[in-house]
Amino acid sequence: MSETTSFWLIRHAAVDGAEGTIWPANAPADLGDRRSLDHLRAHLPQDAKAYASPARRTIDTAKALQLDPVLVPEFAEQDFGDWTGRRHDDLAAAGDEAYARFWNDPARSTPPGGESFEGQVARVRQGIGRIEARSAIVVVHSGTIRAMLCIALDIEPQAALRFAIDPLSLTRIDRLRDSWRVMSVNQNFR
Repeated sequence: MSETTSFWLIRHAAVDGAEGTIWPANAPADLGDRRSLDHLRAHLPQDAKAYASPARRTIDTAKALQLDPVLVPEFAEQDFGDWTGRRHDDLAAAGDEAYARFWNDPARSTPPGGESFEGQVARVRQGIGRIEARSAIVVVHSGTIRAMLCIALDIEPQAALRFAIDPLSLTRIDRLRDSWRVMSVNQNFR
C-alpha cells in the first residue's frame, strides 16, 4: 500500500444564479467556461479515482471534467440551515441578530438549524478516511477545501477561513504516512 495519497481538490464551477446567495445542494453549476474546464482537465492525473460531494454543482462540474465521481456525503458544504437559499445582503439588511452574531466568530458559530465550520471540519476529517491511498481528484466546495487545509496544516478553523478558493481552482495536498504536505492552493487556469 502506498504511503502517500495525493489530493487534487477542485472547487466546483460557479453556481448559475445570483451571487451572494447561500446555495442549496440542488443549485446548478454554470459550465459555460469551457476554456477553464479544458485547461483544468489537462492538469489532472489520468489514473486518479474521482470523488465529489453529493451536491448537484459538484457532480455537474465533475462530469464536465469527464469524471465519474464516487459521492462522499461528508464532503458536503457547510450546512447553513435556515439561511440556505437566502442572500447574505438580505439577511444583513433584515437585522437578523443571529446573522450578525455569526460573523463575530464564523468558525465556531452555528447558523439556525445548521452546523458550524468546526463541525464541517470534523465531518470532512471522517470523509478523508474514506479515500483510498493513491491519487484522488475531489470536486467539492470552498468550505470543504478550507476544511481539508485546516486538517492538513493542523491550524485553527478560524485561520483556515482566510484561504481564498475560487470556482474551478485547483488545490493540491498530499497525505503522507505521518503528516501532510501542501503543494499549491487556489491555482487558476483561466
